[in-house]
Amino acid sequence: MTILQSYKLTLVSVLMLSGSALFAQSGSADPSVAAPGGGVNKDWLPSRTPDGAFDRIPPSHRLRMPIPWQHIRETDILWKKRVWREINTLEKQNIGFRYSGDEHSGGGMFIEILIDAIKKGKIVAYGTFDDRFTTVLTKEQIMEQVAGKVDTETVVDPITGDEIQKTRVTDFKPETITKYRIKEDWIFDRNQGQMVVRIVGLAPVQDKYGDDGIYRGSQAMFWLYYPDIRGLLANYEVFNPTNDMFRTTWDEFFESRMFASKITKVSNPFGTIVGANGESFQDHLNPMESLYESQRTSQEIFNKEHDMWVY
Repeated sequence: MTILQSYKLTLVSVLMLSGSALFAQSGSADPSVAAPGGGVNKDWLPSRTPDGAFDRIPPSHRLRMPIPWQHIRETDILWKKRVWREINTLEKQNIGFRYSGDEHSGGGMFIEILIDAIKKGKIVAYGTFDDRFTTVLTKEQIMEQVAGKVDTETVVDPITGDEIQKTRVTDFKPETITKYRIKEDWIFDRNQGQMVVRIVGLAPVQDKYGDDGIYRGSQAMFWLYYPDIRGLLANYEVFNPTNDMFRTTWDEFFESRMFASKITKVSNPFGTIVGANGESFQDHLNPMESLYESQRTSQEIFNKEHDMWVY
């Protein structure tokens, strides 16, 4: 056997052994070892084996950065308007907010990603007394909103007829978060020569129900300062109903304006969202009129960029 033949034989043997080891590693896994990086929902369990036709990079190994914002100087701002919006998660375009989650989307709904980050001290939550981020909520105050509530009621035993105390635990249901409020600034920057929109705050809104199951109203849970949570949002993916392979991050989702929303308030002398006659969207207009006024205001802001160039 020549030196060349011996070298080829050794090379083939090494390749066969490495291929067998690689197949054994990807084809099976130790069932006692869970995949790294659990979900944000305590009931969600990661797969203990490779779940799919190919190996994806684990979420814990993905470090994504938010889309960089171009700096805006105050002297370059020719026009600015503050706008408040409402996102309805029941609309088809906003279905990503209600996706139950997988290892790439966080293992939970969008609200569970936010609550998990607050519990772990990654982001700061502010009270809903106002939307100016004046009051910081503690972890205990957040837990009061999401922890299970224990209620005790007196019921009659159908067999003995005696009155007994029955304890009922009501857990927090992510499905009750049906809306999100957004506070944003629309700015015409003469340096960029275009209209720029920057989200300032984000607040989840929870539907409240009575003991009889009847809807009682909606209430904001907390406010988040959006620039501070962009790093968190950049590391979780949004469910794509058309293609599981190509998903955007939550940061890209918000920055690309992929959500459907309606305007509920704009900055004005009355402190409320007003129409041409000063009426409030929420208090003095019916739902249809409020929607028309929202669309009119949105179109007015859209046309402002063209008006800045004309005049």
